[in-house]
Amino acid sequence: MDLSSIIGPILAFGAIIGGMLIEGGHMGSIMQMTAFIIVFGGALGSLLVCYPLPDVIFSIKSLGTFLKNPSANPEEILKDILDLAQTARKESILALEKKRDGIKFEPLAKAVKLAVDGTDPNIIRDALETEAHVVMEEQEVAVHFWEDAGAIAPTIGILGAVLGLIHVMENLDKPDEIGPGIAVAFVATLYGVGSANIFFLPIGKKIKRKAVIDGHARMMVSIGVEGILSGMNPKVIEEKLACFVHGHSGGE
Repeated sequence: MDLSSIIGPILAFGAIIGGMLIEGGHMGSIMQMTAFIIVFGGALGSLLVCYPLPDVIFSIKSLGTFLKNPSANPEEILKDILDLAQTARKESILALEKKRDGIKFEPLAKAVKLAVDGTDPNIIRDALETEAHVVMEEQEVAVHFWEDAGAIAPTIGILGAVLGLIHVMENLDKPDEIGPGIAVAFVATLYGVGSANIFFLPIGKKIKRKAVIDGHARMMVSIGVEGILSGMNPKVIEEKLACFVHGHSGGE
């Protein structure tokens, strides 16, 4: 579980609500079902216009990526690649088969299988690069979905506020209802801006970052397996892959 994805929204939401309560506000003033329906129903409808249904479903499922640590751990991948390189150097490429079950990163396990099967190194590289490209494009769909949600929600919130103000203007002959009516109108703006900046935009940025980490890990696999198949010294492979590890870890 990615703790920052849990702690971040809780901290932001808690700080905002806490500040409101300190200033004498109360939860009832921002709990408006009508505003909720306008903002989130309107935003979802707009997103359905923007994206095909399968993309919407995929993007919602990508919340799992947001909540979990990256499956790609650069340090662990480097360790596995060096272990494979040592084994291939001391024994043979075929000896890598016994190591495959212990590899957690699926692209590396798949590359080892292809190598053991005698697949041409160029074909292995092309297969890895193609898969990395497709995975990155799929993740970009989710990134754009959540970024668009962050752009649309505040605008729908303003629309909700305008609708609320129209209702207030229709009841100017009732002075006692004007103040509460205006307050209710701005709740929609609060929902739109709040959801965009606490949830939607940060979710998009987090998924994008994790996609980059996954892309780097797949590049490590491509470079490492190519080095192993060419008989490269493990020390040289380590030097080539060290830049992917320093200063970053995608650990569990």
